[in-house]
Amino acid sequence: MEIKKNPKSNLENYSKIFMQIGLVLALFVTYAAIEQKTYDKNIDAFADVVMSSEIEEDIPITERVEPVKPKTPPPPTPEKIEIVEDKTEVEETVIESTETDETEAVEVEEIVEVEEIEEVVEDVSFMIIEDVPVFPGCKGSKAELKSCFSKMVQKHFSRKFNADLPNELGLSSGKKRVFIGFKIDKQGNVVNINARAPHPKIKSEVIDVMKQLPKMKPGKQRGKPVGVKYSIPFTLIVE
Repeated sequence: MEIKKNPKSNLENYSKIFMQIGLVLALFVTYAAIEQKTYDKNIDAFADVVMSSEIEEDIPITERVEPVKPKTPPPPTPEKIEIVEDKTEVEETVIESTETDETEAVEVEEIVEVEEIEEVVEDVSFMIIEDVPVFPGCKGSKAELKSCFSKMVQKHFSRKFNADLPNELGLSSGKKRVFIGFKIDKQGNVVNINARAPHPKIKSEVIDVMKQLPKMKPGKQRGKPVGVKYSIPFTLIVE
């Protein structure tokens, strides 16, 4: 068979190349279209306006000038000076002397003598008395007299009290407390005897015993005899 065309001019030989070139161009166009960025168009109203530079003005520096006040002329001097007499009478104050004359009588108010009220000192406790009552036979300092007084009262009670009385009354065995209180008056007598005991008969016996205390030298407070209160507890042992 005879070939009519030149084999080089046959386009079918380049169809694959053209196809590849077309695909590459299509991909490039597609990529360019995707990557392209678009912006909104804004119209600037002041785009065409040209701002002129500010005009600088020179402001002169001024000083405040205060107006000068005119001086007022002094008042004119009078032609004649008139002397005006003072017609107001001034009353003179006369100061009278307060000194009395020998011939004048001086009144003296009557002087009333006020009697001094003697301070009454109430009864004082034996613990705070200045000078304690002195039991007959006690001697020494204040502390020794106080100790001797208590010992002699205890000795008197132990010797005079009936020790068999608690057993006779049928009290339960053990220790029984007895509280005694009395006062040594201003004359040294024992008065106002009180007692607290576990039985009325024991109380009566205690009072009778304390009434037998001898007369003492009274206690003193501020150098004056006063009543002195004294109290002492005793313990009775019941078998």
